Amino acid sequence: MIEVHELTKRYGRTTAVNGLTFTVRPGHVTGFLGPNGAGKSTTLRMILGLNAPTSGTVTVGGQVFRDRPRGLRQVGALLDAHDVHGGRSAAAHLSALAHSNRIPAARVARVLEEVGLTAAARRRIGGFSLGMKQRLGIATALLGDPPVLLFDEPLNGLDPEGVLWVRGLFQRLAAEGRTVFVSSHLMSEMENTADHLVVIGRGELIADESLAAFSARGNRLSVTVRTPDAERLAPLLTAEGAAVRHEDERTLSVTGLPADRIGELAFQHRVLLQELATQAASLERAFMELTADRAEFLAGDPR
Repeated sequence: MIEVHELTKRYGRTTAVNGLTFTVRPGHVTGFLGPNGAGKSTTLRMILGLNAPTSGTVTVGGQVFRDRPRGLRQVGALLDAHDVHGGRSAAAHLSALAHSNRIPAARVARVLEEVGLTAAARRRIGGFSLGMKQRLGIATALLGDPPVLLFDEPLNGLDPEGVLWVRGLFQRLAAEGRTVFVSSHLMSEMENTADHLVVIGRGELIADESLAAFSARGNRLSVTVRTPDAERLAPLLTAEGAAVRHEDERTLSVTGLPADRIGELAFQHRVLLQELATQAASLERAFMELTADRAEFLAGDPR
């Protein structure tokens, strides 16, 4: 279990993490989401004792992680797949870590097989693709057979088969009763993998709840309307109490008004409709709605 209480990290006048409190429980895949600059990586580094908090506490299994000997037996982590010695082979890299953490040497071959790198065990890591480095990073996290696992953007560089494999791996690890904490910007993967979410923005907690509960936050059905007369239709819909957003010159996204009523209004005012489609709620929609004012970097209007 990971317990974060009032965790704060400041760099001079910049507050990267501000009073975060949440718990990551065993038996679940917990997704860690937030816009760029939200403080996710800083939080993960404080969990692992790589950065010291300005205030607050974070414990793993009831203890501060940096105080634990032979850490790989307690927590496995993938933070940066490139952070390895390119001149070493995969087997040598894992063997050195196993020796320093008093992990049986047999675990090296076992985890290499589990991540699909047995054939590349003697190859130098410098020649690995990004996907292979991601697999090696996952092997490193699994090496000590730990009860707690942290992964930062573990799907970068993986092909579709690799994505399916990682999805199944995380779910299996959670089913074994382990604590699995996954930071990712891929909403579709969190929808398919996680069953609980911790969402932050600008270093502050936005949500700590089940995937279903979070997705339900964005459950307002929207209707996509495509028409060559969008400028005339939009105020008609607004007058009926709808919220209207222009996706482009011909496309409107409408909430607060059902598709049949939109169709009636268009017919009454002789507005040609080329598309009228109700859109279901999604995790991505809920995420965008809740973090819209918490993103550090916002793209400007290109027009």
